[in-house]
Amino acid sequence: MTKIINLRQARKQRERAARRKTADGNAVKFGETKSLRTIRKAEAERSERNLAAHRRDDD
Repeated sequence: MTKIINLRQARKQRERAARRKTADGNAVKFGETKSLRTIRKAEAERSERNLAAHRRDDD
């Protein structure tokens, strides 16, 4: 006996999968979210300030 499928649900699942595939491609293409970029930038600046504070001046 064959399985009955709802064509509307099958169409929506197919469209969701296509959108998810596009989104995954864009995530790889464009990198990380803005919030992660700002966090990484702040961490880099903080570590640079910390390193600069511990440098010795050789005059």
